[in-house]
Amino acid sequence: MIFSSYLGTTIEFYDFLLYATASAVVFGPVFFSGLDPWAGVVASYGTFAAGYLARPLGGVIFGHFGDRMGRKKLLVISMLLMGLASTAIGLVPTPALIGPWAAVMLVLLRIVQGIAVGGEWGGAALMALEHAEPKSRGFAASFTNAGAPTGSVLGLLVMSAFSALPQEQFLTWGWRVPFLLSFVLLLLGLWVRVRVSESPIFQQALERDAVERAAAPMARRTIPLLQVLRRPGLLVAVILAATSAFALQTLLSTFAISYTVSLGMPRSDVMLAFAGAGMISIGSTLLMGRISDRLGRKPLMIAGNILFIAVTPAVFALLSSGNIGQVFLAFTLGIVTQTVLYGPMAAFISERFGTASRYTGASVGYQIATLLGGGFTPLVLANLYSGSGASVVPVIVYLSIVAAVSLVTVLFMPESKDRSLGDSPQQAFGQEATASAGSGAASVTGGGFADKSRTEVS
Repeated sequence: MIFSSYLGTTIEFYDFLLYATASAVVFGPVFFSGLDPWAGVVASYGTFAAGYLARPLGGVIFGHFGDRMGRKKLLVISMLLMGLASTAIGLVPTPALIGPWAAVMLVLLRIVQGIAVGGEWGGAALMALEHAEPKSRGFAASFTNAGAPTGSVLGLLVMSAFSALPQEQFLTWGWRVPFLLSFVLLLLGLWVRVRVSESPIFQQALERDAVERAAAPMARRTIPLLQVLRRPGLLVAVILAATSAFALQTLLSTFAISYTVSLGMPRSDVMLAFAGAGMISIGSTLLMGRISDRLGRKPLMIAGNILFIAVTPAVFALLSSGNIGQVFLAFTLGIVTQTVLYGPMAAFISERFGTASRYTGASVGYQIATLLGGGFTPLVLANLYSGSGASVVPVIVYLSIVAAVSLVTVLFMPESKDRSLGDSPQQAFGQEATASAGSGAASVTGGGFADKSRTEVS
């Protein structure tokens, strides 16, 4: 089960983050060639942000049905959407053939990617978390997050191999091949995913729900999103706590690559340096998940934000060195710091919601955090950098503020590692309404998350 979650997120994030690399080195000259070089980068980052805008929508849609129908079915659908959209990106005609419709197609396909990955993460994290033993939930769920750097590294290695082609060939057809390979990965992922079993915790909740509905046939189920929104403070806290991890992740995977290449470093060397650091981050993510099972999620989230603020100036100093070894060190320093936050995050978020709304709550919280921390970050950083006369000081200040907000939020959140993931019978699917008088059952109002939050979150 853990392998399935890991492989699934690896494939989905290969597709999703491959676009990030392409937006940094390809889409500007291919789809926005009439603009100033940095303006082209900003425009291509705009299409990149479209996917992040769509991710919360994917979280709501897939979360709702995942909390109603089960985690497994929705994971298969999300993978299918992502694979087909990524393959289609590799087939988008150039503006020379269809004019501005090329950029429109690119944005639409990016939105489909965003919806798909918006549903993928929550389901994969819950499948790992809800199958795991209570004392190893952080480690099990971290495999889902380890899939992101694995997919990123895989995408970078493939794109890097083709970026070694002569510039004209790379921009004409070479960049398309990594996207077309998504179809092969799609077939592999579907073959593995359809063989996994449904979450046992969800199955138990489903059985309890059937019993409760038989005893109180007039009871209504609460919509999972409404259950989550009954505690808006929790949702906002989850979003702000996770935002900094995505700001750092996106800094490294987009802006840092463009910045280093603009200083004269060969594009393929920079991408390989980032890929090498990404390989280290896979093990580091799993290690942090394991440590969180011992020390707790909260201490690592606090330490990660402090490190983020401390290392960002050093990362930029190393990136501007002109030495490939120091560039690799910069990426390694930044990405390992990010895993201190990212390793425990799947458990840190998911453990705060009841079974009836866990897919929705975890997905929406995580995806809005990616939108705030990741979707807008490349645009903000590129504008800060170009608008300040190519100074990185405003960039560093902005990132430090993001990390400080996340740090303060985490300080006021309770630890979650020892909480039970189970629900009482009445909490299983957020039933509302009063049972019939003849049944003798008590009134059940408020539903799963609202009731459960008093014991798990307060």
